Amino acid sequence: MAYKISDDCISCGACAAECPVEAISEGDSKYVIDPDKCIECGACAATCPVGAPAQE
Repeated sequence: MAYKISDDCISCGACAAECPVEAISEGDSKYVIDPDKCIECGACAATCPVGAPAQE
């Protein structure tokens, strides 16, 4: 299952910088993950300071 970013996101961009497949982009109120690109590596979750990315 692809990762999804919760509303806890503080829009710092740390997750996007770590994503090896560029599946993360800035949305209107938080960063979002394209589930079709996500390879479920967990790099985003490991780098997020607030734990916003999690598997669905």
